[in-house]
Amino acid sequence: MIQIKDLDFAYKKGKPIFDKLNLSLNPGHIYGLLGKNGSGKSTLLKSIAGLVFPLSGKCLINGIDVAKRTVATLEDLFFIAEDIYVPTLTSGQFLKSTAGFYPKFSITDFYAYLKTLDVDPEQQMSSMSYGQQKKAMIAFGLATNASVLIMDEPTNGLDIPSKVQFRKLIASVLNEERYIIISTHQVRDLESLIDTILILDDHKIAVENTVDELMEKLLFGLFEDTRGMKVLYEEETMRGKHAILQNTTGKYSKMDLELLFNAVTTGSNLLTEMLEKGGNRE
Repeated sequence: MIQIKDLDFAYKKGKPIFDKLNLSLNPGHIYGLLGKNGSGKSTLLKSIAGLVFPLSGKCLINGIDVAKRTVATLEDLFFIAEDIYVPTLTSGQFLKSTAGFYPKFSITDFYAYLKTLDVDPEQQMSSMSYGQQKKAMIAFGLATNASVLIMDEPTNGLDIPSKVQFRKLIASVLNEERYIIISTHQVRDLESLIDTILILDDHKIAVENTVDELMEKLLFGLFEDTRGMKVLYEEETMRGKHAILQNTTGKYSKMDLELLFNAVTTGSNLLTEMLEKGGNRE
């Protein structure tokens, strides 16, 4: 289990990023981390990876404080930053210099992922486009078979076919022992992939629910008139009202993750109060 306990973090005195933030993550899930610019998404990911250190509180992976950066933790964790650095090496050369740090690394998987993502293993990574560099690092990260895979804006720079392949690959590598945590601004890219939603707002986790939990409680739809309905949040459009309703009938609707995000970050108290009554605490 990944546990974040009473995490306080600030880059500047008097301007907290997190204030007693608590979060528990379980293996076997693809977590989608959402939040406004400056809400602390990247900082939270780096905290989980042990790359930044809190003012107080702890981040634990299987009971070990990641701030200690033990070999046992680092060899089973891979972090792909939004702004990546690649050396003047081919993907094959990078494999030879780096794969040894990851005991579960699969060379066969690595070359298979490069092929799927259409990355030339003989091209120097530093001469690749940003999108190709990102795909090379995604392939490497997946091939580590690390239990904790953390990705910050992984679809930035990817074209539409590559995004499709990315979603397929991520879905294929999930297993009961693996944590996959993805931060993104591009909500539409990942809403069909993630199974648990985390929304950062106002220095804390405002939403921590599985998609199934959300769909049991919420009904998404486009309506001409919402009068008389149990509306939790709505947006007026030319076509009608995009709304989130309380699901009182047990019907299933298609998740609109962008609408949910807007509802939470613009202060829909009815919605957040409902979700707090039984979040993701398995």
